[in-house]
Amino acid sequence: MRDAFVYSANPSRIIFGRGKLATLADEADRIGICRALVLSTPEQAASALDIAGRLGSRSAGTFTGAVMHTPVEVTDQALAVAKDLGIDGIVAVGGGSTIGLGKAIALRTDLPQIVVPTTYAGSEVTPVLGETRDGQKVTQTNLKVLPEVVIYDVDMTLGLPERMSATSGINAIAHAVEALYAMNGNPIIDMMAAAGVRSLAGALPRIVANPMDLAARSEAQYGAWLCGTCLGAVGMSLHHKLCHTLGGSFNLPHAETHTIVLPHALRYNAPAVPGAIAALASALGASDPALELFDLAGRLGAPRGLKDIGMPESGIDEAVDRALANPYYNPRPLDRASLRASIAAAWAGGPPQGN
Repeated sequence: MRDAFVYSANPSRIIFGRGKLATLADEADRIGICRALVLSTPEQAASALDIAGRLGSRSAGTFTGAVMHTPVEVTDQALAVAKDLGIDGIVAVGGGSTIGLGKAIALRTDLPQIVVPTTYAGSEVTPVLGETRDGQKVTQTNLKVLPEVVIYDVDMTLGLPERMSATSGINAIAHAVEALYAMNGNPIIDMMAAAGVRSLAGALPRIVANPMDLAARSEAQYGAWLCGTCLGAVGMSLHHKLCHTLGGSFNLPHAETHTIVLPHALRYNAPAVPGAIAALASALGASDPALELFDLAGRLGAPRGLKDIGMPESGIDEAVDRALANPYYNPRPLDRASLRASIAAAWAGGPPQGN
């Protein structure tokens, strides 16, 4: 129990359950969207067309050019389409890349958003936006980017491949892990974080074993919502700073980067956060949460080395420099030598080292 805290709930409407995509048109009407721009990545263009069809006359068109890390040049392209079509709202279908684009448009236009997640990223329930310009990823928090409505329909996750399910889910777990030692944490978020970790850690192996397991998919969606809510309510620390630095600097895939870095960032901070370690040990059923998260990634067939997803070894020192460049809260002070050792271990793909 924390001795003192402040808790502020973010004002999103959450609609959860199988078949709830059928409420999409009604939700658009409820928040006054008459001409929606439907967003997706190129790979999910068919889903964008399906969503546009469900919206009927409320759909003004689609933009299927979303890419990871939300580069500002793609946002500019989408804004030009939005202006030409005279839209009054956004519907994003997909994961973090599409949701990030929707948020970037909302930041500049303050248009209402509906999100239909197809991964376990969790960013759909956060007022956080990370944008990349000239290889640098900059993150900000602004309630203008928080979607008004999120529709969690498990059927929309059935096409998510096993590996992406695994990395997307561990990405969500990372939000909860850092929430447990956030400077502005509170007991409500602590409960949600522990429940989210427990749900995802239990569901992901079942999804990998049987991707059509609806109960496991639904449990993972529930866990992702909890973990994403944690990210949206409290501040983050070393893990998220490193992932944004690595992703923006080396164009690494977002979920895989989080999956790889998490055990090492947690090991680095573990001596300073005994309460968080105890909560995670209980949620994961393991005495060493950092090692358990590393082993979980292995059991799920997820990558465990930054070298395996495109980061050059020469980038280790650059990543350390960038991580140290701007002061930010972390429960354990950042020490160059220890931080470098953690990033080097993450690059090599071995288990978390040090204490």
